[in-house]
Amino acid sequence: MNRQLNIRLMSEEREENLSPYAVKSKLSQGRRKPEEPCPIRTVFQRDRDRIIHSKSFRRLKHKTQVFIAPLGDHYVTRLTHTLEVSQIARTIARALNLNEDLTEAIALGHDLGHTPFGHVGEDVLNELYHQGFRHNEQSLRVVELLENDGQGLNLTWEVRDGILNHSKTKGDIFGEGWGKVNTLEGEIGKIADIIAYINHDIGDAVRAGIITERDLPLSVVEVLGISHSQRINTLVRDIIDNSWTARGCDKIIKERPSIIMSQTVLEATNNLRDFLFERVYNLQSANEDAKKAREVIYRLYDYFKGHEDKLPLEYRAYSDDTERRVVDYIAGMTDQYALRTDEGLTK
Repeated sequence: MNRQLNIRLMSEEREENLSPYAVKSKLSQGRRKPEEPCPIRTVFQRDRDRIIHSKSFRRLKHKTQVFIAPLGDHYVTRLTHTLEVSQIARTIARALNLNEDLTEAIALGHDLGHTPFGHVGEDVLNELYHQGFRHNEQSLRVVELLENDGQGLNLTWEVRDGILNHSKTKGDIFGEGWGKVNTLEGEIGKIADIIAYINHDIGDAVRAGIITERDLPLSVVEVLGISHSQRINTLVRDIIDNSWTARGCDKIIKERPSIIMSQTVLEATNNLRDFLFERVYNLQSANEDAKKAREVIYRLYDYFKGHEDKLPLEYRAYSDDTERRVVDYIAGMTDQYALRTDEGLTK
């Protein structure tokens, strides 16, 4: 047998020791376009690599997380956020004996469709585009169509499902959201996203002088801890402890278990999230930088909607709908590219 082919088969064989609730690579629901299997990597490892090597992934380093065009070098970007999500998600998946490769691919791909200027850009495109705009749906569009010169990345169904359903609305972390993810690995990606941003956004807000760590609600600090590492450690350990059924060590149940927190930690996490909306996110979305960002997106949208011939050729081939083409182009811009393009319109 070919030694390289044996590598993938050995990896798939090791996955037989995963939890019975884990997704096994060889049992994936597959890709939209069938492909010959890689002789070395499983399908989920291959998806992870395609995401990392994509242009959309590289552009994340110049996209806002919360603070628009910060002067400091230590603020979180959409790329560093993605890496933090991946680290947290992999830790949980490994502890619960789930498929770490699938979890990692979902985490690395979840924000590929995010707009410039963070959620300010997302909100503006949602206001302007008649079909609405959500970054999770755009991330799916990126991997299915926009990447690779209109060919997409041809990822597996499980990774695409995790990307599409990773996000949720402002309410309770485990309440109703935008979609229900269909794998435990996807559930981990969804909760890891929240763990990452509520913690690193505190650091950025402190760095910007908006809050101090002493401003955090006492009820939150008493449960989660005062430092970044304490909070993440508390959250990750609590999720692992309360999701232990997912390992399949105990009696196998017919219903798929869920990735959950204890009630005490969940309440503290929701309170922390509410605090950040009140003291950080809402203020950031109303400041001068955000107003400027909104104006830039409005101008770009209006200009390219009326000058479709100015769109790059590839974006004119992705849809028959002019506004859809404009949305695809703007959503893919980095902060600085959007600003430079806007400046070019006024010259």
